[in-house]
Amino acid sequence: MSGSSRARAGGSRTDAQKRDIPASGLAAPVNPARIAALFGLAVLGAVVGIAGTLVQPAWFPGGLLLALAAAAGLFYGGRTLTGTQPGAVAPAAGWLVSIVFLLSGRPEGDYVFGDALGLGLFMLGGMAIAVICATMPRSSGQRAESGRPAK
Repeated sequence: MSGSSRARAGGSRTDAQKRDIPASGLAAPVNPARIAALFGLAVLGAVVGIAGTLVQPAWFPGGLLLALAAAAGLFYGGRTLTGTQPGAVAPAAGWLVSIVFLLSGRPEGDYVFGDALGLGLFMLGGMAIAVICATMPRSSGQRAESGRPAK
C-alpha cells in the first residue's frame, strides 16, 4: 500500500484525535486547596479519635457504637468530599495517631481507655472502617471517563 492510498484509507496513526484526559493520582498537579482539605481532615480525625476515646469507656456498648459511627461518618465524608482515597486516609491517619498517643499512657501506669475489650473493639473496628472507606469503589457520579466507547 503506497502512501497516497494509505491517506485515502483513513489517515495515519499520528492523525488520530488527541484526547485531553486530566491527570489523576500522583501525576496530578499539586493543588493547595486539596492539601489544606486533607490537613483539615487529619486534624478533624484526631479530634474525633480523642472524643471517641473519652466516650467509648464511659457508656460502654452505646459509647463504643457512637464513637465508631462518628469515625465512619468522618472517613466516608472525607472520601466523598474529596472524591479520592486520600480523603479517607487522612482522617484515619489523624484518628490513629491520636489513639496511639492516648494509648501510650502516663508514667503512673494510667491511660485513657477503660478496659481491654473496649480498647480492642474501638481500635480494630476503627481501623476496619478506615480500610473499608479507603478501598470503596468510586460512586457512579465520581467515575472518571475511561476513554473507551460504550458498548
